[in-house]
Amino acid sequence: MSPTFLALRVRNFRLFVAGQLVSNAGTWMQRVAQDWLVLQLTGGSGTALGVVTGLQFLPMLLFTLWGGVLADRFPKRRLLVLSQAAMGVQALLLGLLVISGLAEVWHVYLLAFLLGTAAALDTPVRQSFVVEMVGTDDLPNAVALNSATFNLGRMVGPALAGLLIAAVGTGPIFLVNAASFAAVIGCLLLMRPAELRPAARAARGRGALRAGVAYVRRHRELTLVMVVVFVVGTIGFNFQVTMALMGTAVFGVDAREFGLLGTAFAAGALAGALLAARRSGRTGRRPGLRLVLALAVAFGALEAVAGLAPSYAAFVVLLVPTGLLAIWFATSANAYLQLGADPGVRGRVMAIYTLVFFGGTPFGSPVIGWLGETVGPRWTLVGSGAAVVVLVTLAVLVLGRDLPRVPGEPSGVRQAVTA
Repeated sequence: MSPTFLALRVRNFRLFVAGQLVSNAGTWMQRVAQDWLVLQLTGGSGTALGVVTGLQFLPMLLFTLWGGVLADRFPKRRLLVLSQAAMGVQALLLGLLVISGLAEVWHVYLLAFLLGTAAALDTPVRQSFVVEMVGTDDLPNAVALNSATFNLGRMVGPALAGLLIAAVGTGPIFLVNAASFAAVIGCLLLMRPAELRPAARAARGRGALRAGVAYVRRHRELTLVMVVVFVVGTIGFNFQVTMALMGTAVFGVDAREFGLLGTAFAAGALAGALLAARRSGRTGRRPGLRLVLALAVAFGALEAVAGLAPSYAAFVVLLVPTGLLAIWFATSANAYLQLGADPGVRGRVMAIYTLVFFGGTPFGSPVIGWLGETVGPRWTLVGSGAAVVVLVTLAVLVLGRDLPRVPGEPSGVRQAVTA
């Protein structure tokens, strides 16, 4: 088997990937439709677009750590069935409201928050479940392949959404997404429990959250990666807002061209995930700290360049390598943290990863939306990328001194940035 797809030799993981392929396409269709619906209901307000994005990610800040506690305490497959069903109900309600003509912007706000709540509990469980399907040896490859399925949906979903919005409006898209969650639930139920590798469950009792945070603080290399992930996630990963504003306010695109922006970014992201999968499949090693840091800096630099694109076509082209670097960074950071954590605390470590990646979005997205209206989408995108480069470099200078040596890593993290 090709090293790119090594983890697919595991039957349970194949089922997992199959369900995710269907559901991720539906999820990205909904994200595009939701953005378009908000712009329609508010007359093109970038602030409103930032608010709905912020509300969707606010639960990541509020509930993700509890999702990590649940992941370490209860069977993960059972938790995933419940969380996926909850997200399907949210999509169904939004679709029915739009089709009936009753949808108002506050409905979108409320349902986005409820969707985010289910996702906040689902994400750390789903991420820490991967190692139970494939084991530690294939984990980096499986994480990258899981990201590839996510971004294949990200590539197909926006394009389909653009076509369907132009043809039938946004309402049916939400119903399609609701139905897609049945694929995930079905694949989860078809798995063979005897072939899973569950970690020992964490004991009940107080202090589980504090123990997870203390664990990360004791391991300084994990702390550094968490800080870098926070910077990139809060400032750099606001493409849901910036792409929408660049498309509508700068280039004046229609629904079909609007969907193509997400598809271009996703095409690069898919390539980045497959590149990471091939690299991990061939080396069989944990991603290096120096790679994680270098990818963060490179992503920020290219994001700034994308903001200077002179035309719609140039912007679409630049989104491809930007997406590649974004997802290569995310998958590398994910695998680095999972393989650096003890099995009994892995769910909580991944909950902290999810929290720092998405937890700043409720604050960052409204600010990015406001800046897009105030100083313009171009300079907002340029400033975001430049801020990522500066803040990641500062994090390395402040937190990267005298880290304990990790096999295969340079003795100092400053060498990682300059290498």
